[in-house]
Amino acid sequence: MGKFTMRRISHTAADAADQLTQLCRQLSLQADVVSPRGRELTMQVFGAALTPGQVVERICTDVRARGLPALLHYTEQLDKVRLTPDTLRVSAAEIATAHLSAAPEFLATIRRVRTNILSFQMGLVHRDAILSLRDQHELRLRYRPLRRVGVCVPGGAAAYPSTILMTVCPAQAAGVKEIAIVMPPTKNGASNPDLLATCKELGVTEVYRVGGAQAVAALAFGVEGLEAVDMIVGPGNIFVTLAKKHVFGQVAIDCLAGPSEVIVIADDSASPEYIAADLIAQAEHDPATSILITWHQPLIEQVEAALDRQLAKLPRGDLARACLERFGALVLTRDPAQAIAWSNRIAPEHLHLATKNADKLVDKIEHAGAIFVGHYAPVALGDYVAGPSHVLPTGGTARFTSGLSANDFLRRSSVLTFTQKGMEALAEDVRMLAEKEGLTAHSASVDIRLK
Repeated sequence: MGKFTMRRISHTAADAADQLTQLCRQLSLQADVVSPRGRELTMQVFGAALTPGQVVERICTDVRARGLPALLHYTEQLDKVRLTPDTLRVSAAEIATAHLSAAPEFLATIRRVRTNILSFQMGLVHRDAILSLRDQHELRLRYRPLRRVGVCVPGGAAAYPSTILMTVCPAQAAGVKEIAIVMPPTKNGASNPDLLATCKELGVTEVYRVGGAQAVAALAFGVEGLEAVDMIVGPGNIFVTLAKKHVFGQVAIDCLAGPSEVIVIADDSASPEYIAADLIAQAEHDPATSILITWHQPLIEQVEAALDRQLAKLPRGDLARACLERFGALVLTRDPAQAIAWSNRIAPEHLHLATKNADKLVDKIEHAGAIFVGHYAPVALGDYVAGPSHVLPTGGTARFTSGLSANDFLRRSSVLTFTQKGMEALAEDVRMLAEKEGLTAHSASVDIRLK
């Protein structure tokens, strides 16, 4: 294998910022990035080279129309597993057995992480707000948790207990009582004992052996044996993400999260070995975007050499190497201000500030899903064990949306209480606005109470 080299972008190029933005958008939803196996499977199941969006529309429409038979059909066609109405849901006995067989040290880790997440998330939860004017009115904003939430847990290349923790715990912090988890019927999904043990440890009893767009549709519309939910959260491949987009409006969703992203902004105080490890950590997701931005030119050569050394020693090194070569970049800016400006333009999922004055730079960051400050805050801490959820916006959507939190599982209602005196005090303004809008019955509903 030849010497490892990554794409380089320099501020000396007139279109440097556009190059960087274009690179980061390669993995956005509009790119329709699908593996060769995914394309082959689409041909087998649908008999045509459909786009991911077309596949999702067909699946969701069919599940909505036919319910459980369609759900079982697509599970058999896409996951090669034949389920029955009786085997769709993982039994309580299976979950209990998995929990009993789990390594004690693994369960201890799950408990510690659950405590970390709940401690953080419960501190965020919105409280009712009240504005009162004595003898006239009381205005209140009241929060209530969603009744029922669906969680999508991926089960393809790896098993993800962290996804269960980072979705279920914020929902529980908000007070959600019913949580249904869907996982594909694979060794890294609903057949994985560690995932089932994690569900048991968190008190989740509803687990279903389905994944993909068909699982999202079942959660949104409901099928026999799986009641519809009010909100769907959790990451997944492009089919899961597009399915969430398709059912939005029928249910709430967290965000349209695509492949993982990290930008590391670093200066001469940063360790090339640390940065290389951080870039590889995201690249092993494959596909993923891993970018270093620096104004210290020697760091570029040092990080590239460190990447070459570390990739050679990792079990998934070849996979990460290919990902870095395709979707990674080493970027040289003029100065810190340009580095911050370019990062804000990209609005990355993860942003790591590995600089000597990181605590000062953080206030200049406008757009990022999660910001990691200092040399000892690798993204892996946020992925696995810290309190904020690792479900974060990607593809530049951090410009207008945020990572998942307990407050996303709350709905708010305004509660208005008036006395006769309070109503009379506002009656004239009601009349004025009702007259301007031509809605005279609005005015009459107040006037009749003044007689």
